[in-house]
Amino acid sequence: MTTSAPDVPDVPGVPDLHVEFDGHPATAEDLRIPAFAGFGHFTAMQVRDRTVRGLPLHLDRLDAANRELFGAPLDGERVRALIGHALDGAGARDASVRVHGFRPPGSAATVTMVTVREPARPDAAPRSLMSVPFARSVPHIKRPGEFGQIYYGEQAGRAGFDEALLVSPAGMVTEGSVTNIGFWDGASVVWPDAPALTGITMALLERGLARTGRPSVRHGVTLDGVGAYRAAFVTNSQGIAPVHRIDDTAFAVDEDLMGLLARVYDDAPRETV
Repeated sequence: MTTSAPDVPDVPGVPDLHVEFDGHPATAEDLRIPAFAGFGHFTAMQVRDRTVRGLPLHLDRLDAANRELFGAPLDGERVRALIGHALDGAGARDASVRVHGFRPPGSAATVTMVTVREPARPDAAPRSLMSVPFARSVPHIKRPGEFGQIYYGEQAGRAGFDEALLVSPAGMVTEGSVTNIGFWDGASVVWPDAPALTGITMALLERGLARTGRPSVRHGVTLDGVGAYRAAFVTNSQGIAPVHRIDDTAFAVDEDLMGLLARVYDDAPRETV
């Protein structure tokens, strides 16, 4: 872990991690903030050649969450500069980057933590999802340490699935434990109309599909009704992957659909950090 703090140990099995707080290398005192006062929010992005797809959406997400949680804005240009500074510190042009907003106890100011680690390798292999009875509170805010998501994601893995699918007490599909889920009815992409985080990749696809003249729609999707759809897929900051199974319901991989989604995503503009 390359935090530049001599008293912060390496973590076996964890790729090199560069961490900065407000533009300086993390110290042990800095790391007490997420460790012991982890109330906050974050966004995750993939950087390639110092560019990011949907960067304005990430910056807007951080600002909106900071205003809601802490009653103060989080300036987008400053965040962009902090990301660039952290990439410089890590010596990276390609990376997985997270930007966190925290407010330490007794402070009125937001502390911005930027982490840089090796870039994710996209995996387009078809996924299997295990439905679980869980819906996140305040789901529109992306935040660290969500116990239920981690717990059910682990349970799904132990049962032989790739991820958990979160289903509300009323039986409505909401989102994956670390993804958004979309369905294909043969004519339109359907996103579950339920309380969930609007992921950046999901938002880019919504905009891109609309530009192609094939706008996506939002409808209520029940767990009992997923078998009526021709295909399904999941999205997150690492990309897009087809779904081949939800519990015992099998889905064919629609190559035409996946090709369309890939083209729309690849066409999303990139901005420099």
